[in-house]
Amino acid sequence: MTRRVRIHEVAPRDGLQIESRFVPTEDKIALIDALSATGVAAIEATSFTSPKAIPNLADASEVMAGIQRRDGVRYVALVPNRRGAERALASGADELNLVLSASDSHGLANLRMTPWQSLERFAELVPLARDRAPATRLNASLSTAFGCPFDGPVPPARVLDIVARLAALGLDGVSLCDTTGMANPHQVGELCQQVLARHPQLDLTLHLHNTRGMGLANALAGWQAGVIRFDAALGGLGGCPFAPGATGNVCSEDLVHMFEEMGITTGVDLDALMRTAETLPGLVGHEIPGQVVRAGRADRRYPLPAGIAR
Repeated sequence: MTRRVRIHEVAPRDGLQIESRFVPTEDKIALIDALSATGVAAIEATSFTSPKAIPNLADASEVMAGIQRRDGVRYVALVPNRRGAERALASGADELNLVLSASDSHGLANLRMTPWQSLERFAELVPLARDRAPATRLNASLSTAFGCPFDGPVPPARVLDIVARLAALGLDGVSLCDTTGMANPHQVGELCQQVLARHPQLDLTLHLHNTRGMGLANALAGWQAGVIRFDAALGGLGGCPFAPGATGNVCSEDLVHMFEEMGITTGVDLDALMRTAETLPGLVGHEIPGQVVRAGRADRRYPLPAGIAR
């Protein structure tokens, strides 16, 4: 079992898209630059979607133009359609994250498309991206892979069918997304094992939400199944605007802390990550759900109460 994992930071996109206040462009850029210095493997910087649909990310092009790119960090843009892909390619994104849903209802609510219609669109987008920017990585994020807030359980066979179709399109990776935190560790482990066994050429990423408090447990189950790539959001920010009850992602600093305490290398400077997380309440205007920033690392020590002698 690998002792090294890769952390993909998604707070600038998934975290900020659902916030009640618009975070100014210069503050988004400063946040991404600070995250770049922490050692995360990738940062999902923004989404090239309709400003009407996601007004908080209307400044996608300005953000991508303003960030200071660091060697070793991959800068990712989520794209829902051809127009978004063209804009993301023009911005110099290192990776396009195409998005579709495993369930019909969530796909229609989020993208106005069923999974099968999304796959038809991807069949056009993949050649476009390969032709215009051959070095750009292509990933597909499969929402509601572990359950849909409208339809309920999503059969694993359906997920595996969609992943097989994505692999046939020649994508570099696939993310299995627990969009509203419906997954449990047993379910995560079983599905990840099957995807890894059937598609060893794909880079498999887990994108987990902590809606029901099982985010870290599900991440551990994924790692035990062989997953080494994990999406996470600084401070536990995030949620899908088109999924009722959705709350934040797995918290980046909590996830890094868990892995590092287990002796699993993340390549992330946890102290730098925590310092960046401490700036979030001032940025978004509310407290954040992350635990390690509040409690400190597990090796934090306190003085004995007054009057207690050893």
